[in-house]
Amino acid sequence: MKHSDDAPIAACVVQALEDYFRALDGEKPAAVYPMVIRMVERPMLEVVLKQARGNQTLAAEILGINRNTLRKKLLDHKLIA
Repeated sequence: MKHSDDAPIAACVVQALEDYFRALDGEKPAAVYPMVIRMVERPMLEVVLKQARGNQTLAAEILGINRNTLRKKLLDHKLIA
């Protein structure tokens, strides 16, 4: 199965990072990688879980990760209790 073009997602990340660096106004950036991953991961998990109608096994399959990994990420992001 061919996936749709990833360019729109990449373009959003590029724009957000350019805005972030511009807003720093000369201040030194720190820990950009974990910040970006955290900011992208949560909405991705929310959308995929919604698409899977709350089925964590299906959501993990869609994401291409282990269900236990998904549960840990959902807990980390406080998307489940």
